[in-house]
Amino acid sequence: MGDMDLQIARQSATLRTQVEDKLRQAISSGRFKPGQRLVERELCESIGVGRTSIREALRQLEAEGLITSYPHRGPVVSTITYEEAAQLYSVRALLESYAGKEFAENGTAQDIHTLNEAVAEFAEAAANGAGSRLIKAKTAFYDCLMQGSGNVFVKQMLTSLHNRVTLLRMTSMTQPGRLNHSVEEIKEIAAAITDRNGPKAAAACKYHIDMAAKVALDYLRKTSENHGD
Repeated sequence: MGDMDLQIARQSATLRTQVEDKLRQAISSGRFKPGQRLVERELCESIGVGRTSIREALRQLEAEGLITSYPHRGPVVSTITYEEAAQLYSVRALLESYAGKEFAENGTAQDIHTLNEAVAEFAEAAANGAGSRLIKAKTAFYDCLMQGSGNVFVKQMLTSLHNRVTLLRMTSMTQPGRLNHSVEEIKEIAAAITDRNGPKAAAACKYHIDMAAKVALDYLRKTSENHGD
């Protein structure tokens, strides 16, 4: 009986994880935009699952900061302020620089191989202009970077930050010219890690985040000005 209970829990967790991933993708791709209300009934229909799975997934995304719940209004895709974004990118630059350095100096040959494969996939997705494939490839690259650092706490903290960056990722990547620069920056990171050059990998990671931050913050500033905030 105990085994059966565990089996059921594992299956339901898998379904909930799939629903969470679908909602995250919809937010990161811009299908669900900041400030947009998420209606449970519509989500059930579009994803094809019951209300319990949707509610559990929404609770998780709220814990990550992607969704904000308001009384009498329900869950809404979170908006991120200029100040929050600036702080987020600052911390992210610190952590990713450290992750890049640790990866270069201590990562396994297999980790480096996986990283280079992820970079090639991202470059190909960028060349083909595929939105969802692009997000998936970028996510795979960061997963490799965090894994290769060998530090579980860096991975936990960066995962939390990346979940919040999801609100801005398509914003920064869809600005004119940004995508090509992003591909080149990621190639520089991978080259430094492959060369086992810790300081160069750290610098390349910081430069990549600084450039992404500049584009995203410029966009947020213009948006707030246009709304008269």
